[in-house]
Amino acid sequence: MRILLAEDEKELSNALVAILKHSNYSVDAVYDGADALDYALVGEYDALILDIMMPKMDGLTVLKTLRQKGRTTPVLLLTAKSQLQDIIAGLDTGADDYLTKPFAMGELLARLRAICRRQPEFAPNTLQCGNLFLNRENFELSTDQKNFRLSGKEYQIMELLMSNPGRLISTEQFLEKIWGYDAEAEISVVWVYLSNLRKKLSALAATVQIKATRGAGYLLEEIK
Repeated sequence: MRILLAEDEKELSNALVAILKHSNYSVDAVYDGADALDYALVGEYDALILDIMMPKMDGLTVLKTLRQKGRTTPVLLLTAKSQLQDIIAGLDTGADDYLTKPFAMGELLARLRAICRRQPEFAPNTLQCGNLFLNRENFELSTDQKNFRLSGKEYQIMELLMSNPGRLISTEQFLEKIWGYDAEAEISVVWVYLSNLRKKLSALAATVQIKATRGAGYLLEEIK
């Protein structure tokens, strides 16, 4: 399952990312409300974790904008205990739950599971393109011939491709969405991962392929 985390406290954000990844979630982390809105509008997420107090745009404004645009992604708000009116406003705006700081990591995971269960229709547990399946719970890529358990980065690349079949995704978009703005990864790293995934698709006898368009990016398409 894929989560967008918007938290401007870097230390807390890093801790949450580590816990979520350890719990087999795929996580995109951003540090201000403007980026949170951009990511939430473009990406396919199973849930959003939004801090209320963030630079550039507060979490309530992000939430309100998403709901006005018809986005029903489950939202968990993070808030300070003194922000009672913000909690009420958030729930009235369409938040699914809230958690006050400081909180136990176990409680965050439990609340996250709860809001995801309430909206199972938002994102299926399994993505399919042609005869290829990607299980979002166990990171398994499979056909009826064989299966592979993907690494975290491999899974995120395949999820992005399979959520947007036929759509060109640039190398820079892969870096931004998977490695993050502050990452030191180079474009060549993306090429290596894509090359490995192509080998796995071949071994699986998949009816789809990762096609490169010179100077534009990559897309997932049916083999003709």
